[in-house]
Amino acid sequence: MTRTILAILAVSLTVTACGRIRDSRVNPFNWFGRDRTETVAVADEALLRDPRPFVAQVISLKVEPTPEGAIIRVVGLPGLQGYWNAELLEVDRDDLSTLTYEFRVSPPPYQTRQSTQRSREIIAAKAVSTNRLNKVRTITVIGQSNRRAVKR
Repeated sequence: MTRTILAILAVSLTVTACGRIRDSRVNPFNWFGRDRTETVAVADEALLRDPRPFVAQVISLKVEPTPEGAIIRVVGLPGLQGYWNAELLEVDRDDLSTLTYEFRVSPPPYQTRQSTQRSREIIAAKAVSTNRLNKVRTITVIGQSNRRAVKR
């Protein structure tokens, strides 16, 4: 009977001591620390708007006039074949004399080859009204490794 009581007492004391071991470095569950929330500064606000990557290189930029304004036509060169869903996204700027676009593309869903330059070229276009173009003096398109601009 006394042995049973002593065993129960020893087990209960051992279990209560675990409360202190819980926060110590002896406990293997504490070796990597606890999770904590940290505030992180966003490096690229445009990435939050559109997760697609920039086209690797902007090859050409042409502005073709139309009766309603103009069409901005851009040829880009991704690193591999299979990029798709090309789009020119306007970057918000306070300067009304400049139109700036980011050339974004969706990557291929599977691994592809590089192949020839002509087979990798991708075209994006954007229509701009005459009212918007009245004050614009410069149109710029940004790629990953370069940018192209046309001026009036």
